[in-house]
Amino acid sequence: MKKFLAIFIFLFCAKNLSAHPGIGIVKDSKGNIYYTDLKQVWKVFPNGEKTSVVSGVHTHELYIDSQDNLYGEHLWYNGEKQNTWGYYVWRLKNTGELAKVIEPTEGFREDYSFVRDSSGNMYWVERFTVSRIMKKDPDGKISKLLEGKFGFIGWLHASTDGTIYFTENNKLHKLSPDGNFSVLADNLNSKTTGFSIMGHNYDSYGIWTDAADNIYIAMIDAKKVIRISPDGKVQTILYSNSLWTVCSGLFDNDGNMWLLEYSVTNETRARKISKEELTGVGEPAKQFTRQVHLLVTILTGASVIILFFLLKWVLNNRKNKLLQGSPYRQTILA
Repeated sequence: MKKFLAIFIFLFCAKNLSAHPGIGIVKDSKGNIYYTDLKQVWKVFPNGEKTSVVSGVHTHELYIDSQDNLYGEHLWYNGEKQNTWGYYVWRLKNTGELAKVIEPTEGFREDYSFVRDSSGNMYWVERFTVSRIMKKDPDGKISKLLEGKFGFIGWLHASTDGTIYFTENNKLHKLSPDGNFSVLADNLNSKTTGFSIMGHNYDSYGIWTDAADNIYIAMIDAKKVIRISPDGKVQTILYSNSLWTVCSGLFDNDGNMWLLEYSVTNETRARKISKEELTGVGEPAKQFTRQVHLLVTILTGASVIILFFLLKWVLNNRKNKLLQGSPYRQTILA
């Protein structure tokens, strides 16, 4: 019972999610939205209806090409006894046919990525003492774009022209196709958090852009979206509400923003923010949302504390009843 109590309190209080959520949310040319919940991939139609299109897949990322073919992976763990991982890469064709692009393979993907530009070039990061940003062109040629000593590098984002954006601690970096490397912003207001990936605590998560070359970053622990203008100005534009946190996002064909959000109960949803709502986002609205979030946090914490003492009382009461019927009661009371 005490073990159950400890687990229960941990699940309600810990900010570190049991498995790091995905950033996979993409759109096709018809305005359909696809997103992953780490168990399956959902398709949301323009009228709001949704359906599962690929089931039984644990994929954190998605990619959709110019022909509306959807790509992802399935990643699995083989248990503590083997202590190995495996994966395969799948493709859902625009015809609805599902096929494997890479057959089941031991380990993790090393030279295949879902971060791509409009020309089909793939990009990924090799995280070592000296980290590297790598590129693979459609012909299979692999080249190194950047090398250096960085802190932990988060998810990569590639624009259509091959500009790479990535975060490192409190910084947002930009790597242009011509090789020009710059720090676009060094004041993301990130913080040390309880959320960890690969043993590293950090806040900045999925990255996406809009038609005006503004960059958006999901701050997963702060439960907010920040926007960085081309000149490096950082602004908070909205917050996730209640027990949800933002993981990634995109803009649809009509200029509405879709957020991929994850909850403390390991649920995933895609939430639409209309372009009218985005235009009307102001400081009062942000302050109100922040206050609501603070109130929910306080009430949740108070509920956990009350539950803790209630269960403690139940355990003590149960212990006393057991002692009353025990032959050792007199010795214990003495």
